[in-house]
Amino acid sequence: MEMVLDVYKRPYGPRFPVVCMDESPKQLIGEIKTPVKAKPGRTARHDYEYKRNGMCNIFMACEPLKGQRIVKITERKTKKDWAHFLNDIASAYQDAEKITLVMDNLNTHVPGALYETFKPEKAKDLLNRFEFVYTPKHGSWLNMAEIELNVLIGQCLGRRIDNIEEVEHEAAAWQAYRNNKDAKVNWQFTTDDARIKLSRLYPTIDS
Repeated sequence: MEMVLDVYKRPYGPRFPVVCMDESPKQLIGEIKTPVKAKPGRTARHDYEYKRNGMCNIFMACEPLKGQRIVKITERKTKKDWAHFLNDIASAYQDAEKITLVMDNLNTHVPGALYETFKPEKAKDLLNRFEFVYTPKHGSWLNMAEIELNVLIGQCLGRRIDNIEEVEHEAAAWQAYRNNKDAKVNWQFTTDDARIKLSRLYPTIDS
């Protein structure tokens, strides 16, 4: 936890950006009965019955100090999907010497995934572009990409969508809108705060 908090104290620098990455499933849900459209003074109405159309995955990468984010929708969240998303991030930061990537300990988030996806030369080049910083177990709240995912879902994906193409369209529009606003995350929680507010999580040392 303290390692992640120290990373968040680093000043902004385009050569060494700090990027947070997370992912979330999205259930694709279709209507069985035609919804009643909204009218003045009345919200839209949906029948409680619905049709399951499978799942898709939302990849989110955000640079909190710059106010930029990358969203990618995939059918699955395998190691290869993650590796390709890392390639997308690296391509977006071509001028960076080293990208610090904050993420959780999901079993797909491992360097070996790059070698399972790309040729060794490509995998090694990608691996050299990144510094991986993992949030602790049960510490997903430390990942600022989770904040961005909640904003994305709350603003445009928190409703019934029955196909992945519409999810992609909505996510792309949201990404462009939010990036144009330069919406940043004002992270305030520090190591000193953690040692006070989360003191119960620290080992007790006998003096």
